[in-house]
Amino acid sequence: MSMCCRGIRGATTADSNTPEAILDATTELLMELMSANGIKVTDVASALFTTTRDLNAEFPAVAANKLGWTDVALMCGHEMDVPGSLGMCVRVLLHVNTEREPDQLRHSYLRGAKALRPDRVQHTEGETQSP
Repeated sequence: MSMCCRGIRGATTADSNTPEAILDATTELLMELMSANGIKVTDVASALFTTTRDLNAEFPAVAANKLGWTDVALMCGHEMDVPGSLGMCVRVLLHVNTEREPDQLRHSYLRGAKALRPDRVQHTEGETQSP
């Protein structure tokens, strides 16, 4: 197998628009993604975080910095304000250097974001996920 850069997606919701709630939710999501995929910080090339417009008390990337992701390219942005979309949501797209095939990567959806991708929830609840 050869090493290449692949994307891993994840999303979660924060309990409130406070720095603590945003950082807690983001930290939980990043830890889940790292654990589920067996990746180390040195495997992460970059991370693109987005939040819904109702979350603006803190940058989610601060959680990554606190986890030691000091040499990872990080970017934050707001999502489109689509009527009826899930609120209080933090999403991340990780670009990781890996030898794994796309079907071996595990995307994670936590808390209220489980509703976004019910087909991906099994893994985040500790069960085996089908590709």
